[in-house]
Amino acid sequence: MTQPTIDTATFDELKATAGADFAVELVDTFLTEAPLMIAELRRAFAAGDADTFRRTAHSLKSNGNTFGAHTFATMAKALELGGMAPVRTEGGAPLDALDSEYARVARTLTELKGG
Repeated sequence: MTQPTIDTATFDELKATAGADFAVELVDTFLTEAPLMIAELRRAFAAGDADTFRRTAHSLKSNGNTFGAHTFATMAKALELGGMAPVRTEGGAPLDALDSEYARVARTLTELKGG
C-alpha cells in the first residue's frame, strides 16, 4: 500500500493546534513558496552551490512534515542528506520527482483547506 499524499491526522492536528484559519494561511504560504524553493534547488544545483541546495532541501523537508506530506518530506530529506552528487548521477531525476510529488501535495492540500 502506498503512503497517502497527506497524512490527514497530521493535518488535522495542525488545524487543532494552530487553528483552522491559521492552518489555511500556512497552506497558502506553502503553496506560494514551495515552487520558488524548488526552483532555488534547481538554481543551486546548476550553480554547484551545495550549501544553498542543502538549506533549501532542509526547509522543504520541514515544511512537508508540518502538513503531513511525508513522502515529499522524505524526498527532500534525501536531497538534504545526499547532496548534489546523487542528483547529478541521476541526471536531475530526483528534482523532477520532488517537483511531481509537490504537485500531488499541492492538489491535496488545496482540497483539504477547502478550496
